[in-house]
Amino acid sequence: MFQNPKKKIIIAVTGASGSVYAKQLFEKLQNLLPQIEEAAVIFSDNAKKIWDYEIGDESYLRIPFKIYDRKDFSAPFASGSARYDTMIICPCSMGTLGRIAQGVSDDLITRAADVILKERRKLILVTREAPLNLIHINNMKLVTEAGGVICPANPSFYSKPQSINDLISSVTNRVMDLAGFDITSFRWGNNNPEPVQ
Repeated sequence: MFQNPKKKIIIAVTGASGSVYAKQLFEKLQNLLPQIEEAAVIFSDNAKKIWDYEIGDESYLRIPFKIYDRKDFSAPFASGSARYDTMIICPCSMGTLGRIAQGVSDDLITRAADVILKERRKLILVTREAPLNLIHINNMKLVTEAGGVICPANPSFYSKPQSINDLISSVTNRVMDLAGFDITSFRWGNNNPEPVQ
């Protein structure tokens, strides 16, 4: 049985391609409500446009967590005193990565990331770009040195995925593991691997 304290988590969605990862992440979080004390959500303006283009709907408006405007610096997690323990940015654009790496807190997403890093809490960036230039790589290095985790949206294949949904799950399950959630997922080396969910 899951024994860890409930999590206070921030989920940000930026304008990189890969809205399907964010959509599935929200679906998984809805199934993990007993493990969550509070969940806060932020969308960049481009994230909504990309979601509408790639998924073809505005289902992000029906996410059952509080959504904060990206310019709302009165949000509780804009300060370390609110004690949020985890932030996931999924997908994370290279522009967002760059602003975080350089300490440019020009909206609530980058301010929250800055707070998470300065409080030595867990920041997970699900980056989505290919190929990478040296600026991207150096920004990833800076964020890693500051304590963040770069988790590229690269599906794995050793779980023998049978669908696009399975491929997406290989990324989102890894993110959920990194965030410390108790989930069911394929585990390498397990003779009776758990199914991907």
